[in-house]
Amino acid sequence: MLKEPSSLVAPVAARRTLQQALLLPALLTAMLPWPQAQAGQFSVSPVRIHMASRDRATAITLTNEGDTELVMQADIYHWKQQVDGQDDLVLSEDMILSPPILKLPPRSRQVVRLAMLRPVAAGVQQTYRLIVREIPEARETENAVKLQIAMAFSLPVFISPAGVRRDLQCTAQRGPVKEVRAVCENQGSAYAQPIDFVLNSAGGTRLAGSQTGGYVLPGIRRGFDLSAASGEPIAPGAAQLVVRQDNGSVQTFDVAIPE
Repeated sequence: MLKEPSSLVAPVAARRTLQQALLLPALLTAMLPWPQAQAGQFSVSPVRIHMASRDRATAITLTNEGDTELVMQADIYHWKQQVDGQDDLVLSEDMILSPPILKLPPRSRQVVRLAMLRPVAAGVQQTYRLIVREIPEARETENAVKLQIAMAFSLPVFISPAGVRRDLQCTAQRGPVKEVRAVCENQGSAYAQPIDFVLNSAGGTRLAGSQTGGYVLPGIRRGFDLSAASGEPIAPGAAQLVVRQDNGSVQTFDVAIPE
């Protein structure tokens, strides 16, 4: 299971615990008398990694919060987005996590180093994903085989030369019935992350909104669906789109809802 820690949570460590899991029938027949599912409990800090282009390396802390040993593996991917905003990940050798594979005893932590191997080009932010995976192990107990359910974190990594900045510009389009789509384009040189949208009428009445956003990398145009506040179709006309980003900034765009 791949998780992306929320950047809106105040604690710097991201925690995920799988309480229950459904096993495939093939696994059920292979393990007698009855299998048990278990997932490791671990945290990664920080959940979003920022580096300046002059930095050679940064520290990341992995913590095993469970009572069994965990084996972890990390890979670095160059992170781009397609024209529709879908993520495009390609395995990269631009950076390395040292060590890339480690064992964490129960209730322990280890600090690892994420290091850059190549210089960063000036003018635009470089974006990567650090994916930390748990390597599952099947453990025999007295009465059953306990299957380890693998967990993973996908952590964004931003390497920023001096002077890069975000520039998010948003408009509104007619979406499905009872919805309006906010279309945002990042015209800047650093990532943007809208996290909250509110569409108001010219008179200030709330028409639609959404608290689900996402990353918009430089040069990418991405749409976000807003549901009508009243449950009724949104009438055409002038409106204001209020967009709040992860850095606390709030922008208001004058938009026109089409027929």
